[in-house]
Amino acid sequence: MIPDPGVVPSALAEPTVRVRGGWTAAVVLANVGVFAAWLGPIQVLLAKQSQAVAPGNKEFVFGLVTGVGAAVSVVANPAFGAISDRTASRYGRRVPWVVAGAVGGAIGLGILAGAHLIALMLVGWCLMQLFGNALLAAATAVVPDRVPVTQRGVVGGWVAISQVLGALVGTALAAAFDSITLGYVACAAFLLLSVVPYLLRSGDVPLVERPPFVLRDVVKGFWISPRRYPDFGWAWLTRFLFNVGNALGTLYLFYYLQDEVGIRDPDTGVLILTAIYSVCVLVTAISSGRWSDRSARRKVFVTASGWVMAAAGVILAFWPTWPGAILGAIVLGAGFGVYLSVDFALLTQVLPNARDRAKDLGVINIANSLPQVLAPVIAAPIVKHLGGYPVLYLSASFVTVLAGVLVNRIRSVS
Repeated sequence: MIPDPGVVPSALAEPTVRVRGGWTAAVVLANVGVFAAWLGPIQVLLAKQSQAVAPGNKEFVFGLVTGVGAAVSVVANPAFGAISDRTASRYGRRVPWVVAGAVGGAIGLGILAGAHLIALMLVGWCLMQLFGNALLAAATAVVPDRVPVTQRGVVGGWVAISQVLGALVGTALAAAFDSITLGYVACAAFLLLSVVPYLLRSGDVPLVERPPFVLRDVVKGFWISPRRYPDFGWAWLTRFLFNVGNALGTLYLFYYLQDEVGIRDPDTGVLILTAIYSVCVLVTAISSGRWSDRSARRKVFVTASGWVMAAAGVILAFWPTWPGAILGAIVLGAGFGVYLSVDFALLTQVLPNARDRAKDLGVINIANSLPQVLAPVIAAPIVKHLGGYPVLYLSASFVTVLAGVLVNRIRSVS
């Protein structure tokens, strides 16, 4: 049967039926799992492992491993997004890659658990980034696949804060054990368990007609012209800048507490600050997402969040004490919660077309991962030679303010 060109396949149609809380919870949990598997190592385990492997050059090793892994992420997310968009499995477009991502990511963490060489750390972390991005590309695309625009502020808020909840869970798992090995094993186990509820109730609609996979066209599709789609271009740039600022502010938190603030137990310090930060993100993300849906406005919230996050950087720069770190975590969490929920809803409204949702969100996610490549390159010389942590955090503040201002160049969203 020849498909009617005027009929939009159900897998590609704009969703109109509101999703239920159980489905949202399952999607959030899957996202929490992959972020826990990323951020537990970044916040604690990789920092400790780098110190154990190269005690005199820990910053370089940590930056090398996270930077190379982030470079893998830059390519993996849009690539797996494009593959996911073209997957015609009877289980749907997204489910197979959620499964593959969880299993492959757990294998990468298993390699890290036994790594005593820099080379093995690189292999394990690159595998975690590769497969974790397969999972994330699929789990992110299910929101525009299934959630109506009028519900995306709230659902997007919950999905967006999974990054913060993942940081809290991952940091707790990493800090719960004196052994680096057991910390990695715990993160891997949680990753595998976290996707089970989504697999049981995904509701993923199979793609009846598989789009042709022409490698040249797929590669060309990763370039989305900012001239043809200016709002998508501005959305990408502002997300990139927000994530540069966030990466500069959080990448060396373990070493900031250890070397600048001077606390004796930086593991516990990172966990406490992450918990405070997460609570603040949770409160502001859900409330601002609801407020944004009701007012049908997005940009004003994103701009305000940039200024609030910048204030947190100023606090950390000029008050390098434990009380200052706590206040910085509160302010940063409040601002980042607003940004995460509302910006995600905004992004889903500027995607060029339904057929390539996962690929286009993968291109957007380059704006999340590329800063992780650049941050060590920028941050290491600043900390070592160009003014230390005060200059680092003031730089982060400047970038987030710039991002908040530039979001107003988006025209199709209020």
